[in-house]
Amino acid sequence: MEFPIIKTDRLLLRQFTGTDLKDVYRGLSDPIITKYYGISYQSLEATKEQLKFFADLEKNGTGIWWAICSLHDGTFYGGAGFNNLSKAHRKAEIGFWLLQDAWHKGMIQEVVPLIFTYGFSNLNLHRIEAFVESENTACKNTMRQLNFIHEGTMRDCEIKNGELISLDIYSKLKTDI
Repeated sequence: MEFPIIKTDRLLLRQFTGTDLKDVYRGLSDPIITKYYGISYQSLEATKEQLKFFADLEKNGTGIWWAICSLHDGTFYGGAGFNNLSKAHRKAEIGFWLLQDAWHKGMIQEVVPLIFTYGFSNLNLHRIEAFVESENTACKNTMRQLNFIHEGTMRDCEIKNGELISLDIYSKLKTDI
């Protein structure tokens, strides 16, 4: 199956490639970007694991992630997609991140609805869910802008950097659209 390319008037969502390594490293080594992302890399070599993760999701049928780029000049902005895809339960978890210079430009609000459409139409999903650290107010605001339903908070459910954290659960159902 050919990798699905998604376009908007200004953005291109395409498959991650090895040429994205430096940009992925730039994003996922930035402590401001990774504060709530849960993954951080300290070298280009280690960042290759993230590119392998994206490829393995697709190969194993457990998700799909797109590189978010400029449609006009190919500038790399970040990534978005699904992981933890369960065909049996018709659900997947959505995630996304952007380089800091792409923040506050409406890119996530532009591409995520198209990713929803892909998930509901092409992957036969019924539920798309997001787990957001309770302190990540920017992401929680984005969830509201994207009309996700806040289902609740899992209090002190994970340990990150030696500290207990809580996660807010958001969802969008196919029937919500």
